[in-house]
Amino acid sequence: MGGKQDENEAYGKSAKYDPSFRGPIKNRGCTDIICCVLFLLFILGYIVVGIVAWVYGDPRQVLYPRNSTGAYCGMGENQNKPYVLYFNIFNCIVATNIISIAQNGLQCPTPQVCVSSCPEAPWAVDGSQFSKTVGEVFKENKNFCLPEVPPDMNVMKSLEQELCPSFLLPSAPALGRCFPSPNINFTLPGYEWINNTAVSKGISGLLDSINARDVSVKIFEDFAQSWYWILVALGVALVLSLLFILLLRLVAAPLVLLLIVGVLAVLAYGIYHCWQQYQTLRDKGASITQLGFTTNLSAYQSVQETWLAALIVLAVLEGILLLMLIFLRQRIRIAIALLKEASRAVGQMMSTMFYPLVTFVLLVICIGYWAMTALYLATSGQPQYIYRVPNPSAPGCEDVPVNKSCDPMDQSKNFSSCPGLTCAFQGYSSTGLAQRSLFNLQIYGVLGLFWTVNWVLALGQCVLAGAFASFYWAFRKPQDVPTFPLGSAFIRTLRYHTGSLAFGALILTLVQIARIILEYIDHKLRGSQNPVARCIICCFKCCLWCLEKFIKFLNRNAYIMIAIYGKNFCVSAKNAFMLLMRNVVRVVVLDKVTDLLLFFGKLLVVGGVGVLSFFFFSGRIKGLGKDFENPHLNYYWLPIMTSIMGAYVIASGFFSVFGMCVDTLFLCFLEDLERNDGSQERPYYMPKSLLKILGKKNKTPSEGKRKK
Repeated sequence: MGGKQDENEAYGKSAKYDPSFRGPIKNRGCTDIICCVLFLLFILGYIVVGIVAWVYGDPRQVLYPRNSTGAYCGMGENQNKPYVLYFNIFNCIVATNIISIAQNGLQCPTPQVCVSSCPEAPWAVDGSQFSKTVGEVFKENKNFCLPEVPPDMNVMKSLEQELCPSFLLPSAPALGRCFPSPNINFTLPGYEWINNTAVSKGISGLLDSINARDVSVKIFEDFAQSWYWILVALGVALVLSLLFILLLRLVAAPLVLLLIVGVLAVLAYGIYHCWQQYQTLRDKGASITQLGFTTNLSAYQSVQETWLAALIVLAVLEGILLLMLIFLRQRIRIAIALLKEASRAVGQMMSTMFYPLVTFVLLVICIGYWAMTALYLATSGQPQYIYRVPNPSAPGCEDVPVNKSCDPMDQSKNFSSCPGLTCAFQGYSSTGLAQRSLFNLQIYGVLGLFWTVNWVLALGQCVLAGAFASFYWAFRKPQDVPTFPLGSAFIRTLRYHTGSLAFGALILTLVQIARIILEYIDHKLRGSQNPVARCIICCFKCCLWCLEKFIKFLNRNAYIMIAIYGKNFCVSAKNAFMLLMRNVVRVVVLDKVTDLLLFFGKLLVVGGVGVLSFFFFSGRIKGLGKDFENPHLNYYWLPIMTSIMGAYVIASGFFSVFGMCVDTLFLCFLEDLERNDGSQERPYYMPKSLLKILGKKNKTPSEGKRKK
């Protein structure tokens, strides 16, 4: 007796009966105030970072191309000129490689001008036109010259100063720039070197025969043609998720039994297959002694010892599951009863099923704010201009400070004697307060992203736990259930427990940040041949992954205790952990049964929507009539993938509510067993199905009188 008592007290004392307890405590105070203040100050700093990014950032540089002066094409005075034309794109190829050009915003040492459309026909300045004026020669192609070129300028002078292009090639818009087609089948007088081979070698890697603008247009066309059918597919996913949860009240026991038998059958087939392979290889004499040691793991499939080891492992798993099924059948029945009760709770509080929409909106706000802040920070800085000249050794260019900064609006030093001199856009400066602190601000933003996202998820768990706890601790259901349990839980959580949620979210955030840093280090060391370092990194990654899973599990149960009793995070986490450790076998059984059931539900919803979408959008379903005819699409897989991803998000949202309901009811059930004994003064709050499985019952008033 003493040993048993010590063992129970090792995980804390059982919960005591409290005659005033009737569910989630209403008279509570604020918890973890210091962490709440810290979280609010962090959010205030996060807002300041966003303001700094908005003031200094310029996201247009990744959305719009620029000409030689740094002006954006497609907006402002160039609103009707969305494309950039390179006077001589071959200069880009000579100057640097294609990857460097792309990393520098596709800037290269040749004049660039904004144009309304790319050249459609080949054209070149003839030798007899050098003495004419720009207005005469570029009569039809004047839009391809720089805007400041006067019409009466000599053509030869305009070409020397690179104010007008000497030739034009048929081009197509890609990434907002005009790139010549790799297939050239014409010859320009004086430019015979421009041929199929030259163009293909120069820009085929950059363009890669893909017109990104056309692809994006086709994608938008497909969405415009199929958006209502995608909504129908998402509606089907919604209905299937609701039906699966509501029908669990009727078919939970057969479904769980079917899933368990299915797992046993899969393992049995695995044992049979391994035995067949082992017999075949044994008859052939294929042994590991003949193979020896090799790093080619696939070679081990051809030896008998591999299949024998797999057979033994599967047989052991099969035996363990059979023994668990025999000796833990009572706890499996409890898990099934809790699943039925969770389905009943969700059915009577349908508003909880749509709470994931609130979480989704808050997550979109958090992720969107971080994305915009990161984009503005990455594009912060003032535009820088430098002197650029095609031939620095030409007469009149000796005193030009090539590659030195200049002001395109300052005409005091124009060096007009140097042919081709321009004050060209170089890039954005990396100096200044925001630019010097750019890395730190981005790190602050990443930390803000993880902390706010984890806080939003914690808020949803705590709110749902408060609502479902109100259902369990109502003695007469649904009469004693509060009128607005979800709204009351939401207000109560925000008012009293913002700090506790921030505390739990911060712990999880630090672990996730550590995992990201470790992944970055592993990526940098991937080329290293040091197996010891790789092994250590792998062990650390595994430990951090396990730690993150444990913290998520602990936080989830701590939030349930916070929602019920209103204690701070540490006390709630301790009480939840001790309560679960006092019932560890029940925890494992319920957790695995619930995970298996919800996995099957997600598979059913996502798989069903995916199959229906595939047959519909690919045109394999015939005879539906004109109103239900599949749309004609460029990429029929696009709405299919969108429907599958949307179905997964919907199923995950609904089943996360159901999983939270099961966990909350389970903790309440364990507390109910410790607090109450079934007497009139201390009746059980659990449903009759659980009382029957446990062999317990609540005494009626007549039974109480007979006992007296």
